[in-house]
Amino acid sequence: MTSFPVRTARWSARHAWAAIAGWFVFVVLCLGVGITVGTHQATSADFRVGEAGRAEAMAAEGGLERRPTEQILIRSRDKGLPLDTDRAGAAARDLTARMRALPEVDTVAEPVRSRDGRVLMVQVVMHGPELEGRKNVVPLLEQSAAVGAAHPGLIVEETGSPAISKGVNDQRDEDLALSERITLPVTLITLLLVFGSVVMAAVPLLLALSSIAAALGLSMAASHLLPDAGVGTNMILLVGLAVGVDYTLFYLKREREERARARGTLSSEALVELAAATAGRAIVVSGLAVIVSTATLYLATDVIFSSLATGTILVVAVAVVSSLTVLPALLVKIGQRSERRAARTAERRTRRVEARAERRARSGKPARAARRRDGGADGAHGADGAHAEDRPGRLTGALLKPARIRPVLTLCLSVLLLLGLTAPAFGLKLVDPGRDTFSRDIPAVQVYDRLNAAFPELSSQHRVTVRATGPDRTADVHRALTDLGRRTQGDPLFAAHAEPRVLTSADGRISVLEVAVPYTATSQRAGESLTRLRQVHLPAALGQLTGVESAVSGDVARGRDYVDHENAKLPLVLGFLLLVTFLMTLWAFRSVVIALLGVVLNLLSAGAALGALVAVFQGTWAEELLGFDSLGAIASRVPLFLFVILFGLSMDYQVFVVSRIKEAMDGGMSARRAVLDGIERSAKVVTSAAVVMVTVFGAFVALHLTEMKQMGFCLALAVLLDAVVVRLMVLPAVLLLLGERAWNPLRRPRTAPAAGPAVDPAAGPAGRAVENVG
Repeated sequence: MTSFPVRTARWSARHAWAAIAGWFVFVVLCLGVGITVGTHQATSADFRVGEAGRAEAMAAEGGLERRPTEQILIRSRDKGLPLDTDRAGAAARDLTARMRALPEVDTVAEPVRSRDGRVLMVQVVMHGPELEGRKNVVPLLEQSAAVGAAHPGLIVEETGSPAISKGVNDQRDEDLALSERITLPVTLITLLLVFGSVVMAAVPLLLALSSIAAALGLSMAASHLLPDAGVGTNMILLVGLAVGVDYTLFYLKREREERARARGTLSSEALVELAAATAGRAIVVSGLAVIVSTATLYLATDVIFSSLATGTILVVAVAVVSSLTVLPALLVKIGQRSERRAARTAERRTRRVEARAERRARSGKPARAARRRDGGADGAHGADGAHAEDRPGRLTGALLKPARIRPVLTLCLSVLLLLGLTAPAFGLKLVDPGRDTFSRDIPAVQVYDRLNAAFPELSSQHRVTVRATGPDRTADVHRALTDLGRRTQGDPLFAAHAEPRVLTSADGRISVLEVAVPYTATSQRAGESLTRLRQVHLPAALGQLTGVESAVSGDVARGRDYVDHENAKLPLVLGFLLLVTFLMTLWAFRSVVIALLGVVLNLLSAGAALGALVAVFQGTWAEELLGFDSLGAIASRVPLFLFVILFGLSMDYQVFVVSRIKEAMDGGMSARRAVLDGIERSAKVVTSAAVVMVTVFGAFVALHLTEMKQMGFCLALAVLLDAVVVRLMVLPAVLLLLGERAWNPLRRPRTAPAAGPAVDPAAGPAGRAVENVG
């Protein structure tokens, strides 16, 4: 494993311009291929799960699938006045004529007046499948606006799934642009504080952004194998900036440390190889851990999670490649430039000193002793030979002090804190986000609320689909579905004023009953109506029929079946996640104890973040603080996404910190000294990486979409807990208590070294790294 990053870095260092040019050619090719082939979007069939999915598949077989539908409301501009019938009728006729002239429109229904007489509604059905509506809805919105302008005394406004989907996408694009405006400056400032150089701070951002660009192109091509559900790009942006900067940061910091230790005795090429032997290996292991962990999302057999997994895997893989190839080349060129500048400075200084000495000699004055400019024999390295960059800051030292002095107490208090944060997670409730959960800042969602108030029977709908063995059963099925419709009309859970409608396919084999429910899809009453329909009314109406297959879909069934599907897959995905995390850590460090410890620590930080998420977002007390409307539940995709992504990202810190401890032990330190030395040396870079990740994820809390808020909050808090509580308190306390036992069978007993090539002791850990590589 170590030799691969070293060989790659060696080639890049010796062929720096070729490596840099090759990288940017690779990025351009990825983007070019992606733009050429385009993105293959997921279709309605890709989203089908559970009984609702079976019902939708049967309906599609008979050509009775749901169609993209818009509702246009016409109401008086003066709220105090009733709707003028003549003016509203004229506007409805104008609207109907305009809509029927559009190629995107299939049918336009007759206007319907609300029961209070204040609103007139025109329903428009569009051509094409349900998910295509958002792409074709713009002409409809333009015509609705034109009718409103032509009838100034009326308000004409449009809503429906296509208009709402377009509004959500537009808002998401604006939110992502806002998050970039927040994260990029903060990331740049953080890197400036770490490196104190604009050039060195720009390198991580440049590589992260180029990695994102390449991953976007590759994701377009990959969508032709695994369709894109519309969330892959979000994941590439979210994860790409975080891991891209982190991996580059690890490598840069290590190269800087080796350069400081060498004090000009090693070339830039040699320093890059030393960094590759340590940080390069950690990046490869960490990247593989993220990729393997994220791949467990495919076990969920869900197009959304598959899209998330594909985007994450691609951007992490590209970020690893950039860190191993173009980054060493850039560092060599930057280092050579600094060396030339230092050489010119030293030459000018030497000439000035010689000229000054010559003038004093001519004047007969004794020569002055040369002043030391390196701060003494040890200079910035201090008496113990450690460079100042290795020393932890005051805050890090304060956080690490309790584990060093009282490891048992620190361990107990830290674990109790994490378990306390985890406790609310046992009250977790899940909901599938839909129209009722979207931001009310979207105009189409505001109209949707007014539509539900004026026409409550349109709030949600159940669709009972029946497939018969042949057309000879059509009459029996129709009678049974008519009876089922009458049963629902007598049930208070269903809309009494909406007439159930039966649709039949051309061949007579497929029939669909549409039943209206006067409650929003995520409400408790709507859920009760679905249970009543599936368990009581449907068996009573169709139980005596033979040779038929039935299933229920619709707004409510889709959400419930999706949540049930995720809950069923959760144990499988988490089980594999724990297994692959254990195996990856065992492979990386050859210690069962370290592998088990990694799994437990990840569970603690993920559980604490999930518990905090439930405490904040499932209630209402933080609505004003974070700017959201509580769903009374957590978006169903968030917990699984949290565990998978966090387990992968936590390996960044785990691998980097434990690798530093292992290096110290390989150098002959005791277990206790190695633990403290490794954590102290890695603390600054881990903290800096955590600041970047928390900033990237935390920016999503400012977004409008509640699901994205929840994801951003959860990941930001989890990373913060992992970097501070877990890595600076729990991990050192456990390793200090276990001592040598934590590393068996990793640690070989110390023996006198056999005769071999000498290692320059002045090189310190750098020299030992060269020896280990060899």
